[in-house]
Amino acid sequence: MSKRDFYEILGVSRDASERDIKKAYKRLAMKFHPDRNPGDETAADKFKEVKEAYEVLTDPQKKSAYDQYGHAAFEQGGGGFGGGFGGGNADFGDIFGDVFGDIFGGGRRGGGQARAQRGSDLRYNMELTLEEAVRGCSKEIEVPTMVHCDTCNGSGAKKGTTPETCGTCHGHGQVQMRQGFFAVQQTCPTCHGKGKIIKDPCRDCHGQGRKQQRKTLNVKIPAGVDTGDRIRLTGEGEAGEMGAPAGDLYVQVHVKEHHIFEREGNNLFCEVPVSFSMAALGGEVEVPTLDGRVNLKVPEETQTGRMFRMRGKGVKNVRGGAAGDLIVRLAVETPVNLSSRQKELLREFEESCGGEAASKHKPKSEGFFSGVKKFFDDLTS
Repeated sequence: MSKRDFYEILGVSRDASERDIKKAYKRLAMKFHPDRNPGDETAADKFKEVKEAYEVLTDPQKKSAYDQYGHAAFEQGGGGFGGGFGGGNADFGDIFGDVFGDIFGGGRRGGGQARAQRGSDLRYNMELTLEEAVRGCSKEIEVPTMVHCDTCNGSGAKKGTTPETCGTCHGHGQVQMRQGFFAVQQTCPTCHGKGKIIKDPCRDCHGQGRKQQRKTLNVKIPAGVDTGDRIRLTGEGEAGEMGAPAGDLYVQVHVKEHHIFEREGNNLFCEVPVSFSMAALGGEVEVPTLDGRVNLKVPEETQTGRMFRMRGKGVKNVRGGAAGDLIVRLAVETPVNLSSRQKELLREFEESCGGEAASKHKPKSEGFFSGVKKFFDDLTS
């Protein structure tokens, strides 16, 4: 057992609540867990130290004894729990499962018969086109996962045999060490918390009750999903050991960029080019939507960047409700590759808009340059 102060190990004060102690433990356990620090003996030792501190400070009886007697409460003859507490051969997998069971798929709560560990949850990243996301679709995916062994039906035992109840813990998965009126509960060293012993393991799965396999699934994508949405497929994750329930599969959606539309929530945005003459004289322009083409009336004297809202032409939310809108931004296109005659006509047109008529035909230009002139006049004054 570590001789360092348990409160110091967890980084909490002596009047810290149980919730604060658990919070500190989870943070440190994640940091020093051997799975995250393979081959690092220092991290493994720190993990054991953190685990010892947590087990004492979250047990009212042990905490009371520790607060009163310190480490002497757990030493032989020290009025406490006796040797062997938190032994050096602690099962890291069991410790991790007990604390983070809700996150990674279960774990024992203590007492009663031991329950086999539920399988891990899986994630599959799915890329969709905008049309698929908006309308919904069905996708066939292939997922590498652990499935129940069909040879032993997930039991882990050789065909014709069955796992036997552990004689050490009698199927509970945990044992108690008693000294005086104190009792310390630990994972059974014989069955490692499973409650059963497989004397003749299945040759196909080597006693695990599951094996690696690629599974093909058909996933129904609801209409309206967007990047970041997740679809949960219950029971399609990894199979648990020794016939335990499978975890879940989460399909993570990512919608690819579209060459015409941009999506923002339930609204769609697109930019439509119009000619210089149409912007000045007005007319109609064809606008694409996800349901087909529609005509948009362009008022005369339309400036570039003007927005038009086409209601109900956007996306219907995956959770229901009215569809969003399509926002169309008009971009006045400057003519290119002009002939000599076209250039001459444009010069004549430009001249006709100059002089005293400039403010009438070019209100934005006049306002802008007036503002620029005032800006420089203020700087020099």
